[in-house]
Amino acid sequence: MENKKESAISRREFARRAAMVSAAASLVPVNLLGAEPPTPPTAQQPATPPKLSPESQAEVDARIQAILAHYSGRLSEAQKADIHRLSTEAQPPLDRLRAYATENRDGPGLYLKPLMEREKKPAPLPAAAKPAIAPKKS
Repeated sequence: MENKKESAISRREFARRAAMVSAAASLVPVNLLGAEPPTPPTAQQPATPPKLSPESQAEVDARIQAILAHYSGRLSEAQKADIHRLSTEAQPPLDRLRAYATENRDGPGLYLKPLMEREKKPAPLPAAAKPAIAPKKS
């Protein structure tokens, strides 16, 4: 029994050691463990960019120019190419979203509306009050 107490550690000591191991593991270079660093997925990239209308292409170009005007000094060429690709890929969903007709009287779509109504359970009946015992008359 005494050996068990000597080898056991406290919860505080365990938490401290776990935090240290976690911090050390996050600082270990990926190459050290023999694994190669992750490469960007090239198989998922579409071979051809989507066909855009002239208005949509102008919007993509304006978006790219605005981003590059603000951040061009901080971006590498690969990041600039990613911005161009992402802006082009994001335009078709934006066009579909903008094509959805809304009116001023339309409410927000932020609340959950159940697809089917469920029957409500009847409220439990209140317990009948026990009659008070009347004192005996003599």
